[in-house]
Amino acid sequence: MATTLTLPALGEDFPRTEVDTNLGPKILPDDYKGKWFVLFSHPGDFTPVCTSEFESFAMEEKTFKDMNCELIGLSLDTTEGHQKWVDWINEHAPSPVNFPIIGNESANIMASKLGMVHKKLGNAAIRAVFIVDDKGVLRLMMYYPMVIGRNISEVVRSVNALQVFDKSMVLTPADYPHNKWLGENVVLVPGAKTEEGKVKLAQSVETGEITQKAPWFNYKVLK
Repeated sequence: MATTLTLPALGEDFPRTEVDTNLGPKILPDDYKGKWFVLFSHPGDFTPVCTSEFESFAMEEKTFKDMNCELIGLSLDTTEGHQKWVDWINEHAPSPVNFPIIGNESANIMASKLGMVHKKLGNAAIRAVFIVDDKGVLRLMMYYPMVIGRNISEVVRSVNALQVFDKSMVLTPADYPHNKWLGENVVLVPGAKTEEGKVKLAQSVETGEITQKAPWFNYKVLK
């Protein structure tokens, strides 16, 4: 019989969970109220790909903080093991790891809630990413197999794009902000709903503020 994973859906509240970390106990998402956070899991401490990922996250920690976003790691190892691993990274790598890592039994509970263990790939947590907004709502999920290291720049890009939508109510195209066709432009949500909206759109197209390729395809510079 195939294993069925039960996952929270995008747009739902992140499941409230008390966790142990190498930096002390935390309650998710309560302890990050008013902040975004990225929770990411890894198969195991003291492994080469995971070490490269943690150092890459550490190198981008300021970028995340500038977006009002915190980082939280997780694997099914102990918090004591996490701290020893962090100590090794901090000694040998350019940027220190300052963010917490969930461990002990609470890591198993969280991994079960979020479908981080895929039995056909083993009993360790796969490389999952969860982006949660400042209201505790799950906004994005990514899953990578154990054999592929993540692209940390894509996680940064995703947090930025979600925040652009929340602030300006515009969509972001593929590879934003480096789309090879549209450049740094953002895309308007298709379909003006009211006559007033249709008039404003037509005026913006006429003045050049908005470029229209089709009635359903409009884009502009984000101000």
